[in-house]
Amino acid sequence: NIRKTAIIGLGLIGGSIAKTIKRKHPEITVVACNRSEKALKSALSEGAADIVTRSVDENFSDCDLIFLCAPVETNLSFLPALKPYLKESTVLTDAGSVKGIIHSGVSAALPGAHFIGGHPMAGSEKSGYENSTDRLFENAYYLLTPGENVSDEETESLKQFIASLDAIPLVLSPAEHDHVTAAVSHVPHLAAYALVKLIADSDSPEEYMKRIAAGGFRDITRIASSDPTMWEQISLENRERISALLKTYINSLSGILELVERGDGEKLHKLFSDAKDYRDSMTLTSPGRGQRIFDFFCDIVDETGAINNVTAILFENCISIKNLSIVHNRSFEKGVLHIECYDEPGRDRAIEVLKLHSYKVYIFDK
Repeated sequence: NIRKTAIIGLGLIGGSIAKTIKRKHPEITVVACNRSEKALKSALSEGAADIVTRSVDENFSDCDLIFLCAPVETNLSFLPALKPYLKESTVLTDAGSVKGIIHSGVSAALPGAHFIGGHPMAGSEKSGYENSTDRLFENAYYLLTPGENVSDEETESLKQFIASLDAIPLVLSPAEHDHVTAAVSHVPHLAAYALVKLIADSDSPEEYMKRIAAGGFRDITRIASSDPTMWEQISLENRERISALLKTYINSLSGILELVERGDGEKLHKLFSDAKDYRDSMTLTSPGRGQRIFDFFCDIVDETGAINNVTAILFENCISIKNLSIVHNRSFEKGVLHIECYDEPGRDRAIEVLKLHSYKVYIFDK
């Protein structure tokens, strides 16, 4: 039963954790620690924190759960100061993208601490408390990596708490976490940076490539707008696993290059087809819950009020929408809305009424 929690580092993730806790569990006392006073004042005035401080002090006494949400080296520097305030039952967690280094650091500085590594698989290319939200973790994986001093009961308790924040907890070992995230997050970020550099280095003085870059290119390189300092740190902290997977990726690209140079259309088609099938299979279930996503796509004309017209039709027919987003590419003829419903009957009814209003819709799981 968590009555008091503290958060060190009030950026995008720390701020979102604070806001989500206060939205879902307003009875929990939240202590926020941050070196920037601006974020602390905002958190206090917005009700995201009950107590604010710029250093680890007596406000950390009697905490049931402490989140380390600063960069890894900063988190490690706070550990000695935390030692006097940790009670026997206090669980310590973090929110970093690499787990091996923080587990080793906690073991060295606080050998008896109950540490469970944490990594919310959510974020934005924007950083800072001003971009935090109380819904950042909805339906997002939240990876947990229990340390050696942690009981099964403590892990289960934190799992339940994370689930109560509308995230999807998944327990991995620290080594497994670092391998998995290197593949699905770290290497893709590096690939995005490399693609942007390719255009920057290959463009003409007139910058035609930059001017017409849109659709798919912007989608797959969006993450290259992420914080360079953070990705420098991640690349160094998880360099062994990133290096191994980068070599595998480079070998894969070399194989594709060979097929292109050889003009082997049959093998290229199989490569594209296999990759498409695997990628499409990722959209048929919601993360970690084994449930189908009841979604479809709807063409709209790119004009003022187009989205409002669609939502008004669905509202008039008492059809609830779980999620709605704009697809930022031109795979379809016009602008495209991605609409997700709560169940299959609702999705089918939405498709029916939109077709009656002459909208063109697409569905890919039938």
